[in-house]
Amino acid sequence: MLGNFGLVNEAARETAYQLVIAVNTTYTVAAQLYASIPGSQILYRYIKASYQDDPFRTLLEAGLILFMVWYFVAKRYQPGQRAEVELTEKEIQDLIDEWEPEPLTPKLTKFQTDELAKTPVFSSMAGLKVKSADGKERLNWASFNFLGIMNNEAIKEKAIAALRKYGVGSCGPPGFYGTLDVHVELEERIARFVGSEAAIIYAQGFACISSCIPAFAKRGDIIIADDAVSFAAQKGMQISRAQIKWFKHNDMGDLEKVLRKVQTDCAKKPLTRRFIVVEGLYINLGDICPFPELVALKNKYKYRLIVEESMSFGVLGPRGAGIADHFGIPSSEIDIMVASMSNALSSAGGFCAGSKEIVEHQRLSGLSYTFSASLPAILAVGAIEALNELETQPEVLGRLAENTNILKSKLQKIGGEFVLNVSSAPGSPVIHLQLQSGSNRQENDRILQEIVDLALKDGILVTRAKYVYNQEHNPPPPSIRIIVSAGFTAREVERCGVVICDAVKRVFKQYRLDSR
Repeated sequence: MLGNFGLVNEAARETAYQLVIAVNTTYTVAAQLYASIPGSQILYRYIKASYQDDPFRTLLEAGLILFMVWYFVAKRYQPGQRAEVELTEKEIQDLIDEWEPEPLTPKLTKFQTDELAKTPVFSSMAGLKVKSADGKERLNWASFNFLGIMNNEAIKEKAIAALRKYGVGSCGPPGFYGTLDVHVELEERIARFVGSEAAIIYAQGFACISSCIPAFAKRGDIIIADDAVSFAAQKGMQISRAQIKWFKHNDMGDLEKVLRKVQTDCAKKPLTRRFIVVEGLYINLGDICPFPELVALKNKYKYRLIVEESMSFGVLGPRGAGIADHFGIPSSEIDIMVASMSNALSSAGGFCAGSKEIVEHQRLSGLSYTFSASLPAILAVGAIEALNELETQPEVLGRLAENTNILKSKLQKIGGEFVLNVSSAPGSPVIHLQLQSGSNRQENDRILQEIVDLALKDGILVTRAKYVYNQEHNPPPPSIRIIVSAGFTAREVERCGVVICDAVKRVFKQYRLDSR
């Protein structure tokens, strides 16, 4: 047994000896091959020196070499080759049946659904009188047709002639083959009418003020605005990214308080551009800004004044030239005057009037002017002819004021008895009927809509003022908005007052019965 163990031991020694010889031979051959490679001695000395100086570096390099080898020999990853769960046809169908998509729009309330169902449909164009789908004619007290020229036959003929001459549209922005001779004429006429150095016209009324403000106010500038300014003006200030501060509606004491605070806070800061933004006649409330006091504060604190005159242009003043004309103050006190041409002029688009520098700056910086197709020639001609009517027949403003006074005298009778507030400044053709009760907004909307529906049945078209409440800075109270026009006869105005008063009485009578 011991002999066998000796034989095994002898065989193991022989195997180990042969293995050592093989390793030594392999090492010798490898060393000879390595030595035959050009530059191998340099690499050997580099590795030896780097290991002695920084052994961690050698380990790092060795690790990188191993990673490269693994990267090239590893299996390639294909993004499209994913381990997917195999579902049966029944499981797929169950998932489809369970899926419920999110609604594209919020679910309508019962009040909104009922309102949509009762929305009137008209078969005629807008004007002083409109014909509904049932064939009945209604007096239109909802459109901003202040001067009653919406369906003026002379203006129609001029517009048709312009259509045959220029075509439907300009097919280009003003700076790129979109400017026509009638555009230049309209700008000159507007500037002359309001008493400014120059004017520029925009193709969209809403985009006029929302492009004009960002053209001048930038990040770091300061805008102080009345908290009842229109939605379009709010969007313009928001787009400008300027610092916005608000003052209470038509409160000049609060405005001066804000002006003083800004003056104190910015005393040691770099000088920035500063603006005051107001409306001449407020569309959401029907009142007029205290322009003389506003001008005094603007000059005292050295601010630029931006006035949105979409409601006051063609309405206020002996000539209908706006808020400055109304108070007999030079229009130069308004640095930037902006107005829509879709109201008093019964056209479309808007304009900005001011100094030549103010106007020329917008030709490249007014985004809506630069990147939108210019106003169609037919609408420019319509606006020019409407200006002609206003200049040659100033008595239309007298008829507008007379109709306004007649209607207000009728509506004032329902104020105290039915807690209904008539919101409108003297001389303002924009009238809002607001509930004085403390009910919530939705309940007030429901009551006012019932009044609107009853008035429509009796031949008077008025509308409930509607707003995007979640985007308004200071949402106005619910109201019925009535727009007075110079085109109505005294008898038609009286009829409107009687119908609305009767509708209010019937709704409140029913409301009181329901609340018992």
